[in-house]
Amino acid sequence: MKFSTISNIFSILLVSLTAIGTGSAETRPMNPKEHEETYDMPPAYIFRLEKSPRMISQFGLFTSYQANVDSQGNNIVGDAANEPSIAVDPTNSNKITIGWRQFNSVSSNFRQGGWGYTTDGGIHWTFPGVLENNVFRSDPVLDSNELGTFFYLSLRGDDFCDNIWRSSNGGQSWTSLPGTSGGDKQWFTIDRTAGSGHGFQYQFWTANFPCTSGEFSRSTDGGMSWQSPMNIPHGVIHGTPDVDTNGKLFIGGEDLVGTQFWCIRSSNAQIGSQTPVFEQVTQVNLGGVRAGGNVNPGGLTAQIFLAVDRSGGPTNNNVYMLCSVRPPSYSTGTDVMIARSTDGGATFAAPVKVNDDATTNKWHWFGTFSVAPNGRLDSVWYDTRNAGDNLQSQLFYSYSTDAGSTWSPNVPVSAAFNPTEGYPNQNKIGDYITIVSDNAGGNVAYSATFNFNPTRGQHEQDVYYVRVSPSGGSTPTPTPTASPTPTATVTATATPTLTPTATATFTPTATATATATATATPTATATPTATVTTTPSATATATATATATPSATTTATPSATSTPSATVTPRPTPTPRTGPTPRFRPTPRPRL
Repeated sequence: MKFSTISNIFSILLVSLTAIGTGSAETRPMNPKEHEETYDMPPAYIFRLEKSPRMISQFGLFTSYQANVDSQGNNIVGDAANEPSIAVDPTNSNKITIGWRQFNSVSSNFRQGGWGYTTDGGIHWTFPGVLENNVFRSDPVLDSNELGTFFYLSLRGDDFCDNIWRSSNGGQSWTSLPGTSGGDKQWFTIDRTAGSGHGFQYQFWTANFPCTSGEFSRSTDGGMSWQSPMNIPHGVIHGTPDVDTNGKLFIGGEDLVGTQFWCIRSSNAQIGSQTPVFEQVTQVNLGGVRAGGNVNPGGLTAQIFLAVDRSGGPTNNNVYMLCSVRPPSYSTGTDVMIARSTDGGATFAAPVKVNDDATTNKWHWFGTFSVAPNGRLDSVWYDTRNAGDNLQSQLFYSYSTDAGSTWSPNVPVSAAFNPTEGYPNQNKIGDYITIVSDNAGGNVAYSATFNFNPTRGQHEQDVYYVRVSPSGGSTPTPTPTASPTPTATVTATATPTLTPTATATFTPTATATATATATATPTATATPTATVTTTPSATATATATATATPSATTTATPSATSTPSATVTPRPTPTPRTGPTPRFRPTPRPRL
């Protein structure tokens, strides 16, 4: 009997191990609930001798510039960079910084907090290094206050604590602030209004993987310290917060347990002496649910983005939520959907589809958007509408001038690329891309695989900057407004009166040739040669050109710091895991 029992157990274990071995050959799409940034591999030792010209990818009227370049402005062969977050100085839009997940070697899953900055509107980039050498960091989120001071929220994967880094010189160097809080998939915003909460920072995160406890925290001293974490209704995850002109805080995200989307408001979070109360909770219909897929099997295909209109015009204080979701009629793929509230988040209108193609089951993923100071909405996303394999993706752009009721004909912004190449020992190209808008256009940070690595026989993941606008391509630098802080308004129920003009009729057929082979010692050229298509309805030809950055350029590198470095302030010991009353938290399924 004992021998029989042991034999049966051995047989079960053998079958289980065999199933695990055979199952590992397939990559199961990521469930949106199953997200975790875990320190699971040590840093890789790097003996890098290779470099190639940086990539400048021209597509019609749009030019994408590679941001993760070495000190000479060249592409770094063998690394990977993804999940970019962008911040723009509102007083000087030539000053931009992008943070990303930096993998120094694709042979290791170990990532760090990388960043780059530009002083000429995104044409040339400097990549000084990482926030802390050999410190595991992920989920970069960047923002700027109204004075142009940049802030970088960074997650540590060893303890799921995060902290704010601050830059007062346009992203050239960063100082670590001592306060810690947060958790996995954190996001934050800054109150830029003139009210009592001016300068406050608010962040929330996934309750399954917190630093100490809770899901939300507030800093009333610019990120120097964070108040005790607290819970949010429905434990919303994978979303973003924003503040209206009256200082009211809004948080948008997905239910911790279910698939519902929620908009949650706190009117008193701006009062530092009071504990924030989330007095309004509204379910939002976005026309579908989030879903994983082959375009990003190890990561998300959508994050939920919430933004508030602070234009001071007819659409002032409109609240918008956007996400790439799978409609009930689809068996695969997603659409970019947006919903609008004109009454302070109390109710939302029916969702509107942003992508205008008539295809079904195509991927319109990583949808994101921003609201310009004049109330225009800009949205970008990855799109497979032109791909026969439903995998090759292009960055697409559309805008709305009538509060999201209608959207302009969609325009492809980039050449097509394979998002599944260049994996850094991790089957994803990050979890999001980002855009920041001004009155003339939008500044986009995205990841793509234009550079080809002959050693690996595939393309590499890199971070790119591209300027989009209603007029197409780059636009003149907008003049900063005299009063970057909007005046609060009493009511937020104005109905937009602009006449919709957009018609969804554009279906391009782009030809992508983004696999230029780079030489080790290229001849420097000032700008790539490109054929410009003057009308969106024409077929766009993509020419991705690897171009060496000249060692001497007309724009000198600022002399504030010759070798920028991040100043580290020792982190205090995290507080014990006590605080909010515990409540049921579903355990995520194991990742395969």
